[in-house]
Amino acid sequence: MNAAEAEPTLIGSVQRALRLVDIVANSPRPIPVKTLSAITGLTTGTTYNLVRTLIHEGYLTSEPDGLVLGTRFPAFQSETDARGIFLARVRAALRTVTDEVGATAYLSRYHDGEMHLVDIVDAVRNPRIELWVGLDASAHATALGKQILADLSDEERLDYLSRHRLEELTPRTISDRRTLLTQLEHSPGFAVDQEEYAIGNTCVAVPVIAPNVIASLAISLPSEHIVGRSLVTRMQRAAQRLSLQLGADALDGSTTASDFSI
Repeated sequence: MNAAEAEPTLIGSVQRALRLVDIVANSPRPIPVKTLSAITGLTTGTTYNLVRTLIHEGYLTSEPDGLVLGTRFPAFQSETDARGIFLARVRAALRTVTDEVGATAYLSRYHDGEMHLVDIVDAVRNPRIELWVGLDASAHATALGKQILADLSDEERLDYLSRHRLEELTPRTISDRRTLLTQLEHSPGFAVDQEEYAIGNTCVAVPVIAPNVIASLAISLPSEHIVGRSLVTRMQRAAQRLSLQLGADALDGSTTASDFSI
Protein backbone atom coordinates (compact mmCIF):
# COMPACT_ATOMS: atom_id res chain seq x y z
CA MET A 1 0.00 0.00 0.00
CA ASN A 2 1.48 3.34 -1.04
CA ALA A 3 1.31 6.55 1.05
CA ALA A 4 -1.58 7.98 -0.92
CA GLU A 5 -3.67 4.86 -0.33
CA ALA A 6 -2.85 4.90 3.40
CA GLU A 7 -4.15 8.43 3.89
CA PRO A 8 -7.82 8.70 4.91
CA THR A 9 -10.25 10.22 2.43
CA LEU A 10 -11.66 13.42 3.95
CA ILE A 11 -14.71 15.25 2.65
CA GLY A 12 -14.07 18.97 2.93
CA SER A 13 -17.73 20.01 2.82
CA VAL A 14 -18.52 17.71 5.75
CA GLN A 15 -15.64 19.16 7.73
CA ARG A 16 -16.84 22.69 7.03
CA ALA A 17 -20.43 21.87 8.01
CA LEU A 18 -19.31 20.29 11.28
CA ARG A 19 -17.19 23.35 12.00
CA LEU A 20 -20.27 25.57 11.63
CA VAL A 21 -22.28 23.38 14.01
CA ASP A 22 -19.41 23.43 16.50
CA ILE A 23 -19.28 27.25 16.47
CA VAL A 24 -23.05 27.54 17.01
CA ALA A 25 -22.90 24.95 19.83
CA ASN A 26 -20.21 26.97 21.61
CA SER A 27 -21.95 30.32 21.20
CA PRO A 28 -23.86 31.55 24.29
CA ARG A 29 -26.27 33.46 22.02
CA PRO A 30 -27.74 33.03 18.50
CA ILE A 31 -25.06 33.68 15.89
CA PRO A 32 -25.72 35.30 12.46
CA VAL A 33 -24.63 33.58 9.24
CA LYS A 34 -22.36 36.49 8.32
CA THR A 35 -20.57 36.10 11.64
CA LEU A 36 -20.05 32.40 10.91
CA SER A 37 -18.58 33.35 7.54
CA ALA A 38 -16.18 35.81 9.16
CA ILE A 39 -15.07 33.34 11.83
CA THR A 40 -14.43 30.46 9.44
CA GLY A 41 -13.09 32.43 6.50
CA LEU A 42 -15.62 30.79 4.19
CA THR A 43 -17.33 32.85 1.53
CA THR A 44 -20.80 34.12 2.40
CA GLY A 45 -22.30 32.02 -0.40
CA THR A 46 -20.66 28.81 0.81
CA THR A 47 -21.69 29.51 4.39
CA TYR A 48 -25.31 30.12 3.42
CA ASN A 49 -25.40 26.89 1.36
CA LEU A 50 -24.03 24.84 4.24
CA VAL A 51 -26.36 26.50 6.73
CA ARG A 52 -29.42 25.85 4.54
CA THR A 53 -28.52 22.16 4.43
CA LEU A 54 -27.95 21.97 8.18
CA ILE A 55 -31.29 23.69 8.82
CA HIS A 56 -33.06 21.31 6.42
CA GLU A 57 -31.59 18.31 8.25
CA GLY A 58 -32.56 19.70 11.64
CA TYR A 59 -29.06 20.31 12.99
CA LEU A 60 -29.48 24.10 13.10
CA THR A 61 -32.49 26.38 13.51
CA SER A 62 -32.73 29.93 12.20
CA GLU A 63 -34.03 32.61 14.56
CA PRO A 64 -34.50 36.31 13.74
CA ASP A 65 -31.26 37.20 15.51
CA GLY A 66 -29.17 34.23 14.41
CA LEU A 67 -28.66 30.48 14.41
CA VAL A 68 -29.09 28.07 17.31
CA LEU A 69 -28.82 24.28 17.44
CA GLY A 70 -31.78 22.40 16.03
CA THR A 71 -33.84 20.11 18.23
CA ARG A 72 -32.60 17.07 16.30
CA PHE A 73 -29.01 17.82 17.16
CA PRO A 74 -27.48 14.67 18.72
CA ALA A 75 -26.19 14.80 22.28
CA PHE A 76 -22.44 14.37 21.88
CA GLN A 77 -21.99 14.35 25.66
CA SER A 78 -19.69 17.37 25.84
CA GLU A 79 -20.43 20.37 28.05
CA THR A 80 -20.36 22.90 25.22
CA ASP A 81 -22.77 20.84 23.10
CA ALA A 82 -25.10 20.49 26.10
CA ARG A 83 -25.15 24.28 26.54
CA GLY A 84 -26.10 24.57 22.89
CA ILE A 85 -28.91 22.06 23.29
CA PHE A 86 -30.12 23.90 26.38
CA LEU A 87 -30.19 27.19 24.47
CA ALA A 88 -32.03 25.53 21.58
CA ARG A 89 -34.68 24.19 23.96
CA VAL A 90 -35.06 27.58 25.63
CA ARG A 91 -35.20 29.48 22.36
CA ALA A 92 -37.91 27.18 20.96
CA ALA A 93 -40.02 27.58 24.11
CA LEU A 94 -39.67 31.37 24.11
CA ARG A 95 -40.49 31.52 20.41
CA THR A 96 -43.68 29.53 21.04
CA VAL A 97 -44.79 31.92 23.78
CA THR A 98 -43.94 35.01 21.71
CA ASP A 99 -45.88 33.70 18.70
CA GLU A 100 -48.90 32.67 20.78
CA VAL A 101 -49.34 35.76 22.92
CA GLY A 102 -47.57 38.46 20.90
CA ALA A 103 -45.31 39.51 23.75
CA THR A 104 -41.56 39.48 24.29
CA ALA A 105 -40.54 36.35 26.23
CA TYR A 106 -37.66 35.94 28.68
CA LEU A 107 -36.06 33.06 30.56
CA SER A 108 -33.96 33.38 33.70
CA ARG A 109 -32.42 30.76 35.97
CA TYR A 110 -30.87 30.32 39.38
CA HIS A 111 -27.32 28.96 39.45
CA ASP A 112 -24.64 29.04 42.13
CA GLY A 113 -26.73 31.31 44.33
CA GLU A 114 -27.39 33.98 41.70
CA MET A 115 -30.01 34.90 39.09
CA HIS A 116 -29.02 34.85 35.42
CA LEU A 117 -30.90 36.07 32.36
CA VAL A 118 -30.55 33.25 29.80
CA ASP A 119 -32.32 34.45 26.66
CA ILE A 120 -34.91 36.84 25.21
CA VAL A 121 -37.12 36.50 22.13
CA ASP A 122 -38.59 39.82 21.00
CA ALA A 123 -42.13 40.41 19.82
CA VAL A 124 -42.52 42.97 17.06
CA ARG A 125 -45.49 44.78 18.57
CA ASN A 126 -44.35 44.59 22.19
CA PRO A 127 -40.55 44.99 22.26
CA ARG A 128 -38.46 44.12 25.29
CA ILE A 129 -38.21 46.29 28.36
CA GLU A 130 -35.01 48.30 28.60
CA LEU A 131 -33.00 46.28 31.13
CA TRP A 132 -31.47 49.20 32.94
CA VAL A 133 -30.80 47.20 36.12
CA GLY A 134 -29.36 43.69 35.89
CA LEU A 135 -31.35 40.73 37.17
CA ASP A 136 -28.72 40.10 39.84
CA ALA A 137 -29.76 43.39 41.47
CA SER A 138 -33.47 43.42 40.63
CA ALA A 139 -34.85 39.93 41.32
CA HIS A 140 -37.18 41.33 43.98
CA ALA A 141 -38.69 43.76 41.46
CA THR A 142 -39.16 41.42 38.50
CA ALA A 143 -41.58 38.59 37.82
CA LEU A 144 -38.61 36.55 36.55
CA GLY A 145 -36.79 36.90 39.85
CA LYS A 146 -39.80 36.64 42.14
CA GLN A 147 -40.91 33.36 40.56
CA ILE A 148 -37.48 31.84 41.15
CA LEU A 149 -37.40 33.17 44.73
CA ALA A 150 -40.78 31.53 45.32
CA ASP A 151 -39.43 28.19 44.08
CA LEU A 152 -36.30 28.20 46.25
CA SER A 153 -36.17 26.48 49.60
CA ASP A 154 -36.65 28.71 52.65
CA GLU A 155 -32.92 28.53 53.38
CA GLU A 156 -31.91 29.44 49.83
CA ARG A 157 -34.43 32.28 49.67
CA LEU A 158 -33.29 33.85 52.93
CA ASP A 159 -29.64 33.46 51.92
CA TYR A 160 -30.28 35.20 48.60
CA LEU A 161 -32.16 38.10 50.19
CA SER A 162 -29.48 38.52 52.87
CA ARG A 163 -26.94 39.15 50.09
CA HIS A 164 -28.99 41.52 47.92
CA ARG A 165 -30.45 44.89 48.78
CA LEU A 166 -34.10 45.49 47.90
CA GLU A 167 -33.56 48.68 45.95
CA GLU A 168 -36.62 50.79 45.16
CA LEU A 169 -36.52 50.88 41.37
CA THR A 170 -39.94 52.52 41.00
CA PRO A 171 -42.54 53.81 43.50
CA ARG A 172 -44.26 50.41 43.16
CA THR A 173 -41.22 48.27 44.01
CA ILE A 174 -41.58 46.09 47.11
CA SER A 175 -38.53 47.11 49.10
CA ASP A 176 -39.65 45.76 52.48
CA ARG A 177 -38.26 42.29 53.09
CA ARG A 178 -41.14 41.03 55.22
CA THR A 179 -43.74 42.17 52.68
CA LEU A 180 -41.82 40.48 49.87
CA LEU A 181 -41.47 37.22 51.82
CA THR A 182 -45.20 37.18 52.56
CA GLN A 183 -45.98 37.64 48.87
CA LEU A 184 -43.55 34.86 47.88
CA GLU A 185 -44.93 32.45 50.47
CA HIS A 186 -48.46 32.93 49.08
CA SER A 187 -47.47 32.61 45.41
CA PRO A 188 -50.38 31.29 43.28
CA GLY A 189 -48.02 29.37 40.98
CA PHE A 190 -47.03 32.39 38.92
CA ALA A 191 -45.47 35.77 39.64
CA VAL A 192 -46.40 39.27 38.54
CA ASP A 193 -44.64 42.58 38.74
CA GLN A 194 -46.88 45.55 38.05
CA GLU A 195 -44.62 48.48 37.25
CA GLU A 196 -42.22 47.36 39.99
CA TYR A 197 -39.26 47.27 37.60
CA ALA A 198 -40.37 49.77 34.95
CA ILE A 199 -43.28 52.19 34.96
CA GLY A 200 -45.73 51.37 32.18
CA ASN A 201 -44.86 47.68 32.03
CA THR A 202 -46.28 44.54 33.63
CA CYS A 203 -44.48 41.20 33.61
CA VAL A 204 -45.79 37.69 34.31
CA ALA A 205 -43.58 34.67 35.04
CA VAL A 206 -44.19 30.94 35.48
CA PRO A 207 -41.81 28.26 36.80
CA VAL A 208 -39.53 26.00 34.76
CA ILE A 209 -38.38 23.17 37.02
CA ALA A 210 -36.20 20.22 35.97
CA PRO A 211 -33.37 18.18 37.54
CA ASN A 212 -30.69 20.68 38.63
CA VAL A 213 -32.64 23.55 37.03
CA ILE A 214 -34.71 26.25 38.73
CA ALA A 215 -35.79 28.80 36.14
CA SER A 216 -38.66 31.06 35.15
CA LEU A 217 -40.29 31.97 31.86
CA ALA A 218 -41.82 35.43 31.59
CA ILE A 219 -43.45 37.89 29.24
CA SER A 220 -43.68 41.68 29.37
CA LEU A 221 -46.67 43.76 28.32
CA PRO A 222 -47.78 47.37 28.55
CA SER A 223 -49.54 47.88 31.88
CA GLU A 224 -52.92 48.57 30.28
CA HIS A 225 -53.11 44.92 29.22
CA ILE A 226 -55.11 42.71 31.58
CA VAL A 227 -53.32 39.59 32.75
CA GLY A 228 -56.00 36.90 32.52
CA ARG A 229 -56.05 33.25 33.50
CA SER A 230 -55.96 32.17 29.84
CA LEU A 231 -52.65 33.96 29.30
CA VAL A 232 -51.08 32.39 32.39
CA THR A 233 -52.32 28.93 31.36
CA ARG A 234 -50.70 29.21 27.93
CA MET A 235 -47.43 30.25 29.52
CA GLN A 236 -47.60 27.39 32.02
CA ARG A 237 -48.11 24.87 29.23
CA ALA A 238 -45.03 26.13 27.39
CA ALA A 239 -43.01 26.10 30.63
CA GLN A 240 -44.15 22.56 31.42
CA ARG A 241 -43.09 21.35 27.97
CA LEU A 242 -39.67 22.94 28.43
CA SER A 243 -39.36 21.39 31.92
CA LEU A 244 -40.14 17.94 30.50
CA GLN A 245 -37.60 18.35 27.69
CA LEU A 246 -34.85 19.44 30.08
CA GLY A 247 -35.76 16.61 32.42
CA ALA A 248 -35.54 14.09 29.57
CA ASP A 249 -32.16 15.48 28.54
CA ALA A 250 -30.89 14.99 32.08
CA LEU A 251 -32.27 11.45 32.34
CA ASP A 252 -30.73 10.27 29.06
CA GLY A 253 -27.33 11.52 30.19
CA SER A 254 -26.96 14.26 27.59
CA THR A 255 -26.74 16.96 30.26
CA THR A 256 -25.54 17.39 33.81
CA ALA A 257 -25.92 20.14 36.38
CA SER A 258 -22.87 22.00 35.12
CA ASP A 259 -24.10 21.84 31.53
CA PHE A 260 -26.88 24.30 32.30
CA SER A 261 -24.53 27.06 33.47
CA ILE A 262 -24.76 30.10 31.21
